[in-house]
Amino acid sequence: MMGRRQRLISKSILHAIFSPKKAYGTDDRPSLLARILAFFAVFNLTLARYRAALFRNLRNEIWGIEEEEYKESFRSPSHNKRTDLIAVGDLGYSGSTFFTTPNSKFLLKSLPRHFEQSFFRNRLLDPYVEHMELNPGSLLVRITDLLYSPTPTIGAALGTAPGHHIVMENILYGKSSCAKDDQEQWETYDLKPNDYFYPERDVAGGRLAPESVKERLIDEFPDKIRLTIEEKEDLVAQITRDTKILQNENAVDYSLFLVRYPASLASAENDTVPVPPGKGSPWRIGLPSRDGKWVYRAVLLDFFWAKDALQAKAMTGLVNTFNSLKWGKDHGPMSITTSSEEYRARFLRMVDDMIEVPDSSGQPAGQLRTPQASTGDLIGEV
Repeated sequence: MMGRRQRLISKSILHAIFSPKKAYGTDDRPSLLARILAFFAVFNLTLARYRAALFRNLRNEIWGIEEEEYKESFRSPSHNKRTDLIAVGDLGYSGSTFFTTPNSKFLLKSLPRHFEQSFFRNRLLDPYVEHMELNPGSLLVRITDLLYSPTPTIGAALGTAPGHHIVMENILYGKSSCAKDDQEQWETYDLKPNDYFYPERDVAGGRLAPESVKERLIDEFPDKIRLTIEEKEDLVAQITRDTKILQNENAVDYSLFLVRYPASLASAENDTVPVPPGKGSPWRIGLPSRDGKWVYRAVLLDFFWAKDALQAKAMTGLVNTFNSLKWGKDHGPMSITTSSEEYRARFLRMVDDMIEVPDSSGQPAGQLRTPQASTGDLIGEV
């Protein structure tokens, strides 16, 4: 059951989506009275769409998401029922809140930390748009709207309500259409290189942090992604292009969000699993595994942490101090304190290592290094 706080946040988001005045952005400054009233808002913030025409062009022209379908995703399927977003709790480790649209086609995530908001707005957004225009099949998650509070508010300052939200595609779309038992067969993995220093896990043998915290730190994929050689080359080449723009903007700590479900759920005996809206690409529609057992989906997520942000610099100093005091072995950098070049190199190695392709005899060959993912090529690109 959605609580009062979540309902008011949902109401703010929906008002920004449906309000004609805010629908596609104007440069009008709010009146003095409107700014005063907005300032005292605690939960029900007045939100607007940031650079709305730019995001509409991405939706309609680049990704082929029909505008009326997009807008209807935010309405209840029953006209007799109150329209609310669906709260899905705190899925990550950052303190963000998450909602889905009533039809689950889109996911909404708050950006509660100022440095994440400013990095995406002021540095990454324009390169992201240019990259998407040149690479409509990019695996960077499709961000379809950015909602923000155009005036200061008490709620955003105190953290009672987020002042920024992104709307993005939901590659879990289709799961809710399955039977309940079938839904439990869907698996999700939020994957980052796991050989970095994670204090919650690595200090004092992990005894200083509860299991509930450590479980949310990092996922491990206990299997291999089984692809053909051509599928692997295409995947690694695309992720290499995608991570290049993140490296160029000094981003670190992003992750590969991998979804898989049994191929039997999409068999002739069952209804086809619905796919996310917009122009399809293999890793969004669902790519069958080489052995026919699984269907994979994947996107790159959480590319909002800049290595040169104040918080990253402070954490770098703390980690360097910790290692210099010799309170144990030198753990090296954290994923948020390493360089963007080094993070990208480890990230691509992680992707390469988790893929299994057949050798020339047709037998599984483990890791076959592709040219795009080799360390030498990465050094040459930097």
